[in-house]
Amino acid sequence: MIEINKKAIQKKNAIDVKFLFENIRSKFNIRLLSDESGFTRTITDQNLHRPGLALAGFVDLFSFSRVQLFGNTEMRYLGQLSEDARTVAIERLFQFSIPCIILTDNNDPFPQLLSLANKFHIPIFSSSLSTTKLTYFLSDFLDDQFALRCSMHGSFVDVYGVGILFVGKSGIGKSEVALDLIERGHRLVSDDVTILTKKGEGIIMGSGTDINKHFMEIRGLGIINVEKMFGVRAIRFQKRLETVVELENWDVTQNYERTGLDGSSVNIVGVEIPYVKLPIIPGKNITVISEIIALHYLLKHYGYDAAQSFQNYLNDRLQQGKMPNGRGVAYFEHDFE
Repeated sequence: MIEINKKAIQKKNAIDVKFLFENIRSKFNIRLLSDESGFTRTITDQNLHRPGLALAGFVDLFSFSRVQLFGNTEMRYLGQLSEDARTVAIERLFQFSIPCIILTDNNDPFPQLLSLANKFHIPIFSSSLSTTKLTYFLSDFLDDQFALRCSMHGSFVDVYGVGILFVGKSGIGKSEVALDLIERGHRLVSDDVTILTKKGEGIIMGSGTDINKHFMEIRGLGIINVEKMFGVRAIRFQKRLETVVELENWDVTQNYERTGLDGSSVNIVGVEIPYVKLPIIPGKNITVISEIIALHYLLKHYGYDAAQSFQNYLNDRLQQGKMPNGRGVAYFEHDFE
């Protein structure tokens, strides 16, 4: 069974506001309203916060470490206050170490909000998106930034829409299997080093690194570029991990799965992923077997388990007291040429 190197598991503790702005400005129609003096502020929480209660004066449970969203509710509340009361409410918020504030729905900032933001060095942004949409998109982005991730040595291929990660000892033939699958019309995600990121509960997304991208090392030949050689249809930038296949040389002392009734799994960043140990012997077509692994996964995903179906069939025959007579049919068909 493969083991994940715990030291390779990483999780970002913080990102700065400048990084946030540069990565979401075009995606979510974000505009900078204040100066850039607060761009070094850090974000340590992937959750968002709407500070309605804090504006009204209740700050006992104020989640100030989060990105603050000012929607129509917050802006209309501030608009109903006198200028002095509005200034007091905003200053009360700015006594805390807020990373930044984003105004949604193209709301225009009050003069006090901008002047105090520059004074306290708190960046103010604006977005044309509604509060609901921006919350959804921005939460998804921040979840990715703070997600658990690890790197694994292996080749990651999309086979019939199933993400299969081939692992094993160096030189076992992982890249060669991946290359054979690519020639059969499947798609390479990454080779040699695969970055696995936990995306929500029970989902792991795999991708290559910024360095290896879609390059492959074929021993005896060297480095090849899969995208240039086979075209854009032969690659993917990311794919959900659904099965881990470990390649190893045949070992007569090992007990390999024969029926498939006792499925194995491997834990990767807290998610159980189906696991197959595939022994290699001369003449064994690993590429075809890999395709069968993918199709078998799809059948199980849609509710059909061949091993369980066969076991149920045998149990039914045993209960009836009838066993097969060794022939698949009760008569011989004539074969006319």
